[in-house]
Amino acid sequence: MARRSSQTPPPEDFEERILDVDVVDEMQSSYLEYAYSVIYSRALPDARDGLKPVHRRVLYQANEMGLRPDRGHVKSARVVGEVMGRLHPHGDTAIYDTLVRMAQPFSMRLPLIDGHGNFGSLGNDDPPAAMRYTEARLTEAAMAMVETIDEDTVEFRPNYDGSEQEPEVLPSAFPNLLVNGVSGIAVGMATNMPPHNLSEVVAAARHLIRYPNADLDALMRFVPGPDLPTGGLVVGLDGIRDAYENGRGTFKIRAKVSVEDVTPRRKGLVVTELPFTVGPEKVIAKIKDLVNAKKIQGIADVKDLTDRAHGLRLVIEVKNGFVPEALLEQLYKLTPMEETFGINNVALVDGQPLTLGLKELLEVYVDHRFEVVRRRSDFRRRKRQDRLHLVEGLLTALIDIDEVISIIRSSDNSGQAKERLIERFGLSETQTAYILDTPLRRLTRFDRIELEAEQEKLNAEIAALTEILESDAVLRKLVSDELAAVAKKFGTERRTVLLEAGSVATTAVPLEVADDPCRVLLSSTGLLARTADAEAPAPDVDGPDGSDGKRARHDVIVSAVPATARGHIGVVTDAGRVLRLPVIDLPQLPPSAHTPALAGGAKVAEFVKLDTGESVLALTTLDESSPGLALGTEQGVVKRVVPDWPDNKDEFEIIALKDGDRVVGAIELRTGEEDLVFITSDAQLLRYPAGQVRPQGRPAGGMAGIKLADDAKVLSFTAVDPAQDAVVVTVSGATDALDGMGQGTAKATPFEQYPRKGRATGGVRCQRFLKGEDKLVFAWAGSTPARAATANGSPAELPARDPRRDGSGVPLAKEITCVATAT
Repeated sequence: MARRSSQTPPPEDFEERILDVDVVDEMQSSYLEYAYSVIYSRALPDARDGLKPVHRRVLYQANEMGLRPDRGHVKSARVVGEVMGRLHPHGDTAIYDTLVRMAQPFSMRLPLIDGHGNFGSLGNDDPPAAMRYTEARLTEAAMAMVETIDEDTVEFRPNYDGSEQEPEVLPSAFPNLLVNGVSGIAVGMATNMPPHNLSEVVAAARHLIRYPNADLDALMRFVPGPDLPTGGLVVGLDGIRDAYENGRGTFKIRAKVSVEDVTPRRKGLVVTELPFTVGPEKVIAKIKDLVNAKKIQGIADVKDLTDRAHGLRLVIEVKNGFVPEALLEQLYKLTPMEETFGINNVALVDGQPLTLGLKELLEVYVDHRFEVVRRRSDFRRRKRQDRLHLVEGLLTALIDIDEVISIIRSSDNSGQAKERLIERFGLSETQTAYILDTPLRRLTRFDRIELEAEQEKLNAEIAALTEILESDAVLRKLVSDELAAVAKKFGTERRTVLLEAGSVATTAVPLEVADDPCRVLLSSTGLLARTADAEAPAPDVDGPDGSDGKRARHDVIVSAVPATARGHIGVVTDAGRVLRLPVIDLPQLPPSAHTPALAGGAKVAEFVKLDTGESVLALTTLDESSPGLALGTEQGVVKRVVPDWPDNKDEFEIIALKDGDRVVGAIELRTGEEDLVFITSDAQLLRYPAGQVRPQGRPAGGMAGIKLADDAKVLSFTAVDPAQDAVVVTVSGATDALDGMGQGTAKATPFEQYPRKGRATGGVRCQRFLKGEDKLVFAWAGSTPARAATANGSPAELPARDPRRDGSGVPLAKEITCVATAT
């Protein structure tokens, strides 16, 4: 069986025609149509309202849905669906991305969407949530964009399938294109416009309304430059002027950074504002890449402490020894903390893409507002004229209401009644129909008074609207006043700081801190700090021995050594160890010599790791040219350590201690001619020249320093220059009542009262015990002036000098735990 062809044969009169088209011509015409469609319908904003079609459709449809600020939020998906189904023949992703951007305060200078939920973060580090999770409604500013759109202020056109009508442009009560900026890439052209400050742009627009021939310099007095939502610093204004004049230009945006003390030991760069469209994650990632590639030095850590309460806070910790200002200049050069923004003011004017300067942009907007207000006034006048026509008809009927009622009652139908009323009173068909539709209860004497008042009001409003339409001066003043009202309602302070390029001098400070001389100080309460000058005295206040009561807390310096900013010092502990410490890690004191001692210092435990029960005694310079350290232990051992410090170790032992023994004093000798002084708990003092002690290597255990009685122990070991005035301070107490305490009876004796004795002897008595006392609880010998302090560092008063070396003490008002020479 033959198969029937599935193709329908052509009709008999069919004539085949083949049109030969050159492929070049076809591609050119097709591509031009596509390019024009992209330019006009998708990528470029209209210069009048500053919106692309998708932005305009979102705002218009949200307004049609009643999503006003005084109503509740709705799911973003609902808005996207309505826009896509009614107006925008493209994907939902493009619509939702548009809605999200209009809700981001870091993208828009004046957001147009009020969003609930996650609408993304700066730099898109945290993408927005899906539209099914977020909610949206219009902001007050968006309502100003669509205000009076129902008063025939703009032209409408059919949507993509002709089933709906959409506005060609929004009324736009403020210059949205300049205020919020825009970016878009079309075919063969692109636009990139930064946001500006609303108050400044409105001021420029009002000036242009008043002085249409104003030049660019006059307008730039009101609009000196962009005002970005994220703030920052704009460096260099020449490119901005080029953009305002020709429509194209560039400028640099810098992050706003301050130098702060982020930890007790370190300074940091605190970033509170970043360049437009740059997020903290992008900056952190770039910094980490630079650090790993060793292209930047001096960064210890980067932390993002941004939160809702405090806003952006990016902390870049700077290593000690590096200058934060110099490091900041490197970050500006190598990271997104400084970005270049290219201005390209391309917008549609009468459907044509044009590159516009500041004055042209303002002129297009102002002309648009003139047209909107003119059409609005005409619409309102027509509405009032129509109402006035009806009111006049009612008033005519009320003059002889009985006859009107009689005509209506005697008529066979409404049509006959209408014809008879028109013929009798000379009314129009509209007036007659309105009279027939009006209830009889409205036609009272009281309503006549209301109608007459309404008639008078309508006549006044019509006259005012007519004046607007017929007088250009009145129209200009009205537009200017409305702009001023918008600026007053929505205007905010400028966020971006504008700087001339010449006013931002690049720092000439080297990246690393110079190895300048300084002094390192240790206080009685265990605080460490360094001064800026090696010759500066330790922070203190002059006065007689312990008699000054004006000194602040922590004003007793127990150890002070010269150093350099990038050098090292040693910290000597009672366990017989020296811990190497970089000087640059220590906080630097203010330059004032009368600053309370080490008020800006930090605890020793922040810099060195101590074992349980271990404490710091003194500081040493680690200078191998010095006579070395002199050590005295609790069990009476003395040692002079050969200054042979290992460079490859951060900690090392300097004495081999016996079980139960500990170091009670460590002094770096300056000349080697000092006298070594032991003071024991049973009030014995032994003084002999340091030359009697042979220097030993670090592993040695020392030699006999003082002969101790049974149950006695060494309380103090110091070194005193016999050529200087010196004093011995002792405090006695009772074992049961004041064990380990410094409050009791105290005595201060001139040092020269104690004779020199031989090493390893018992010494001489330095204080006679009173009744109830059986031991010394504190002792010290050193050069004057001397300072005494309590355990918390507050000053304590020392007794007057007693020339009797074995005399008894006097009662103390405060316990003494530390005495040191005031330097």
